[in-house]
Amino acid sequence: MSFLFSPPATVSVPVMGESRAFPVHRIYCVGRNYEEHAKEMGFTGREPPFFFLKPADALVVVAAGQTGTMPYPSQTSNLHHEIELVVAIGKGGKNIKAADAAQHIYGYAVGLDMTRRDLQNDMKKQGRPWCIGKAFDHSAPIGPITPLAHAGDVNNADIRLQVNDSDRQRSNVSKLIWNVAETIEHLSAAWELQPGDLIYTGTPEGVAAVVKGDKLVGEVAGLGQLKVQIF
Repeated sequence: MSFLFSPPATVSVPVMGESRAFPVHRIYCVGRNYEEHAKEMGFTGREPPFFFLKPADALVVVAAGQTGTMPYPSQTSNLHHEIELVVAIGKGGKNIKAADAAQHIYGYAVGLDMTRRDLQNDMKKQGRPWCIGKAFDHSAPIGPITPLAHAGDVNNADIRLQVNDSDRQRSNVSKLIWNVAETIEHLSAAWELQPGDLIYTGTPEGVAAVVKGDKLVGEVAGLGQLKVQIF
């Protein structure tokens, strides 16, 4: 088959200890999945999980030991950082039970769900979709994927973010309202997961604005660091 123009290259993420890259299918994100973050956003309790998507080409892929760059996006004056554990799906499926979820996980990575908070809030007030606040270009920085067998005890790992060497976010993955296995169960009931899907699992409290020139260093214990410079 011929095309009217050259199709885009497959978006991929490097894998630690592997010469082959992880090809990305979709990016799913979980909203308000740490209790303290839910509270700082004006919500409480263990509400049913909800999801939004980012396009695969919103990724800013940062190799191990490197510092990635992200342009400050247009139309916002309130760009927020959200550090997250990312789950990489290696085996697809629908209606996956939480008890079976680990069989579908290829590995884990450190990610940032960058958010144009002012635009998101404006859309919420108007009762409109807030893709413009979440799914913009360069909105999903990510570090290399660590295969499941080498990731350690991710479900109890410390997660943190520093901006210009000062702590902004610090928590533990065990504080997820819906843990990784439960998230996969709920998500796969709504969409059939595919190999290459990424799941951004939610951010802890401490989200705040960044500006041009800021350097972000995110970390999930056992998965290395994700370094990103805003320009």
